[in-house]
Amino acid sequence: MSVKTYKPTTPARRNMSVSGFDGVDKKAKPERSLTEVLKKHSGRNSYGRITVRHKGGGNRRKYRVIDFKRDKMDVEGTVLRLEYDPNRSAFIALVEYTDGDRRYILAPVGLAAGDKVVSSATADIKPGNALPISAIPVGTVIHNIEIYPGKGAQLVRSAGVAAQLMAKEGRMAQVRLPSGEYRLIRMDCKATIGQVGNIDHANISIGKAGRKRHMGIRPTVRGSVMNPVDHPHGGGEGKAPVGRPGPVTPWGKPAMGYKTRKTKNRTNKFIVKRRNAK
Repeated sequence: MSVKTYKPTTPARRNMSVSGFDGVDKKAKPERSLTEVLKKHSGRNSYGRITVRHKGGGNRRKYRVIDFKRDKMDVEGTVLRLEYDPNRSAFIALVEYTDGDRRYILAPVGLAAGDKVVSSATADIKPGNALPISAIPVGTVIHNIEIYPGKGAQLVRSAGVAAQLMAKEGRMAQVRLPSGEYRLIRMDCKATIGQVGNIDHANISIGKAGRKRHMGIRPTVRGSVMNPVDHPHGGGEGKAPVGRPGPVTPWGKPAMGYKTRKTKNRTNKFIVKRRNAK
């Protein structure tokens, strides 16, 4: 994938860059049968209270229904086109199966219009094919990984990321996730071969505040420029230090290095090595 830059005709254009959308059909409208209305909640819960700050506004979107389960077994499909999805960082591929059914899947690196994909225990080890982990060779790069068989993929779904199958033992397989964490996954869980596409997503520069607003992200004000009544970092003469052992949230909780995972989490036994282990 490439990154497109602009001539600096304005101060915002000087720093702006966008994806080159290589191989993506820019003129294609989303498959109507696979779109749903996406209601805006602006970070509010069912009581109307803001639980996630800095959300609101933004362009209207339609949700594309992605086939994370890959449960259409042993039926070959043809990639009709690659599309942009405003709801995720990765590109998506529209697949038409031999029985006429159409579904969206995440587009891995190397997948193009006209390619064949299949979900099967006997499928070839090539990008876009989905297999149970028991049928994938050790060392293979994978994405779109299930945690619970049949629930649908929950791990390794964003642009440019990939996991690696490290070992198999008994009913469990050891997978190295993009964070560096080693985790045990059940052998009967499905995963898709390859690395998620749109690798250069991380290199894109937003360039201007308005582009963030189009995404539905509102401005973030630093605590250090507030008053003491508004934030623990606020107040002081001039540019004052935080005045604490470390930065904190607006509610006084540590903001860096504070472990938020439950110590008695039942899934701790599946983590072989933590991402930040020395």
